[in-house]
Amino acid sequence: MSDKHTERSGARDVTIFHNPSCSNSRGALVLLKEQSVDHEVVEYLVTPPDRETLEMIVAKLLNPVTELVRTSDPKFVALGLDPTAFVTPEQIIDLLLKHPDLMQRPVVMKGDRAVIARPSDRVSEILA
Repeated sequence: MSDKHTERSGARDVTIFHNPSCSNSRGALVLLKEQSVDHEVVEYLVTPPDRETLEMIVAKLLNPVTELVRTSDPKFVALGLDPTAFVTPEQIIDLLLKHPDLMQRPVVMKGDRAVIARPSDRVSEILA
């Protein structure tokens, strides 16, 4: 759950739900490091968020909650899912509990706000 920039013993001001294979996610991480922001990295495909964590993300999200699901992802399409079936926070949380890889990335949280950092520079919206 943590990387070399974090410690398990203390909470960080900023948490990034990160996928190292995603260029936007890598870019957001670079911005945090360049600005010397104390942060925790959660590789959500290695350590998928539980219901409580997803509820917290949804409650803090500045983006519309529907943007949290990768509806254009090949897996979403292959599963035959209908984007209009995932519009409420509960529907989205239930989906992401079953398929964490369908979560949009990166999600960056600070305090009572979270943003989907696509493009990466959206991180600045919650750092101010």
